[in-house]
Amino acid sequence: MKSKLNIDPKMVDSARNHAANIAKNMQEFIDAHTTVSTERTILRLLGVDGIDDVETPLPNVVVEQIQAAGGLQRGTAYWMGNAMIQTGLTPQEIAEKVSAGELEITKLDTASAKDAEAAIMPAVHESLKKIKAQTAKRDEYLKTLGEGTKPYLYVIVATGNIYEDVVQAKAAARQGADVIAVIRTTAQSLLDYVPYGPTTEGFGGTYATQENFRIMRKGLDEVGEEVGRYIRLCNYSSGMCMPEIAAMGALERLDMMLNDAIYGILFRDINMQRTLVDQYMSRVIIGYCGIIFNSGEDNYLTTDDAYEAAHTVTASQFINEQFAVLANIKEEQMGLGHAFEMDPMTKNGFLYELAQAIMAKEIFPNACLKYMPPTKYMTGNIFRGHIQDALFNLVSVWSGQSIQLLGMMTEAILTPHMQDRYLSIENASYIFNNCRDLGEEVEFKKDGIIQKRAQLVLSKANDLLADIEKEGLFSTIEQGKFGGVKRPKDGGHGLDGVCVKDDQYFNPFIPLMKEGAE
Repeated sequence: MKSKLNIDPKMVDSARNHAANIAKNMQEFIDAHTTVSTERTILRLLGVDGIDDVETPLPNVVVEQIQAAGGLQRGTAYWMGNAMIQTGLTPQEIAEKVSAGELEITKLDTASAKDAEAAIMPAVHESLKKIKAQTAKRDEYLKTLGEGTKPYLYVIVATGNIYEDVVQAKAAARQGADVIAVIRTTAQSLLDYVPYGPTTEGFGGTYATQENFRIMRKGLDEVGEEVGRYIRLCNYSSGMCMPEIAAMGALERLDMMLNDAIYGILFRDINMQRTLVDQYMSRVIIGYCGIIFNSGEDNYLTTDDAYEAAHTVTASQFINEQFAVLANIKEEQMGLGHAFEMDPMTKNGFLYELAQAIMAKEIFPNACLKYMPPTKYMTGNIFRGHIQDALFNLVSVWSGQSIQLLGMMTEAILTPHMQDRYLSIENASYIFNNCRDLGEEVEFKKDGIIQKRAQLVLSKANDLLADIEKEGLFSTIEQGKFGGVKRPKDGGHGLDGVCVKDDQYFNPFIPLMKEGAE
């Protein structure tokens, strides 16, 4: 594909190679470590579910016992497989006995790692079978119902009550939405457990639980059959329980998940060692079941200047792409993020935004790019805000984005009303239809403002990636080169949940999922 921006393909290759080396170097660290949340994910995939009498999830109960006994480095897969050999019980039955104080899983006689792995393989394959069945069901819906045209119209629901969320989600689908994102309750990302069951009292959003996923999935399937197109469901696979929520999303057929290698470090102060280990497990799951992940580069522009720091977005997109490659995620599942966030008073700001968006599409032509709306400079002047969203929509269809999180004209002054969501869908639908093939018709002036802007941003991104490769990702984050936010390698939430694996450690899900096994 000829570049309309006249960007140098050799520089794109250079940036991608730097990012690949950064990801590869981090993968060596990831492969040597595990975390409590990764181990809980293994238990969830083995079928362990439920809570104890004080509402602690059983996966937490089991992992906490193993960790307290100093056995985490061998891995829960080993201890669960060994317990199955010694007791003849299922993983769920073993977890219930641990919870009841009737079993200390690390004090049983020990079998070899090979025998322990063999013992849990039937449960592993049963889990993979369930996930594959959900993926097949999505494929069947897409085949029979079809879906909306890209850019997908992506809107949010955030009532705090899952049942009210379903009402609003169905209304949005009837209005034309293609993707419903259920916003997660404030600060759930800092909980080191996943709440259980349906919830009705979230703040600023609704708790991400497996039952809530199931309830919303059912509601969207119902309205999808009503309107005659498949409605995609999005939630958050991020925070302290990143891989656990990815597993829940796979089991309940979510279609998109917010999932970023760096977001939780910068914006939730979660320890970087833990986050990078957890993101690998989460992305292997996401890759296996066909979920589109959405990365969070747009957030850098809320804490840094969107004009001056645009290259950090591009650099992070390259890094997120390469982490995804290592997790065996297909390009079309890579929802690399960026945003329309420059100060609207910037002279020629629209041209700079257009250059950035088209550059992203040219560099990542097969990715499912996610474009985020103006938020930092939204205003109580709802009419100007609606115009800003319209310009954002124009850039999106012009540059061929895949996922469009719609801006709401009143989001700067209140939680948007249902009618505001309708106006946003109407705005985007009008512009997308009227300008559908604009990008195919327009070329840009050689060495003009748009071409020079894209070339400059790519050059600066390449330089930044070269520095990161030299210094290491941990050091780069410590220096605050992403989003202007500094985080210490040995600080933040969750560091005590990271440990080095021993030579008997195994995780049967990762190799099987990466090879697409059933």
